[in-house]
Formats: sequence, C-alpha cells, structure tokens
Amino acid sequence: QVQLVESGGGLVQPGGSLRLSCAASGRAFGNYAMGWFRQAPGKEREFVAAVSKGGGNTVYADSVKGRFTISRDNVKNMAYLQMDSLKPEDTAVYYCAAGRTSYTFVVPQTDLEYDSWGQGTQVTVSS
Repeated sequence: QVQLVESGGGLVQPGGSLRLSCAASGRAFGNYAMGWFRQAPGKEREFVAAVSKGGGNTVYADSVKGRFTISRDNVKNMAYLQMDSLKPEDTAVYYCAAGRTSYTFVVPQTDLEYDSWGQGTQVTVSS
C-alpha cells in the first residue's frame, strides 16, 4: 500500500480556485489509479474524479465536469486536483485515494475499489 497526505485546502470565495495536492509514499506509485472523493457535512462520501495509473484516462462526476481537473506526476509521486469556478456546494472534506490495478486505463469510481486513503483536507467555499 501507499501512504497518502493531502494539502492545499482552505477558504475561497465563490468563483475562486484551489489546487489540492496528494503526496504518496511507498512503492510503485505507478501501479495505482488515483482518485479524489469528498464528503460534505451530513452527506455520504461521493466520487469526484479519477485518473488511470499512467495518467492517460480521466473521469469526473457530472457535478464537477468542466470545472475540476485531475492530474498526476509519477516521477514526483503526486496527484493533483485543480478546482476552478468553485461553488458553495463544493464545500466538503476532500480525500485522496489510491487503488492498485493491473489495467492501464482503468479509472475506479467507487470507494470499494481503492486501497489507501489520505486523512482529508477541508475546502470551504463561502463569501
């Protein structure tokens, strides 16, 4: 397994941007698909975005499509979530997750497909 640490959360006004980072330690980061999930108060954790282990395939939740961009750097063992045009409904704790896979282009979208999780970083969108 890999160990994951998120950073980059904070308070931002509606329409603003944030970039979340996820630092992975451990072996063979390139064997893991990476995903971002979020959980708002009183709600279940939900899928946000995922990127395949090679970075060649991505998928987004409909609620963030066109506003968020997921990426990864397999040399630096990092994953990122660029969040633009933020809305108050994006307020949540955001979690980075890693799922080991043998398939180059798989992009897991359910939390059961992920093996490792970070501790989360708070994102608050408010004026």
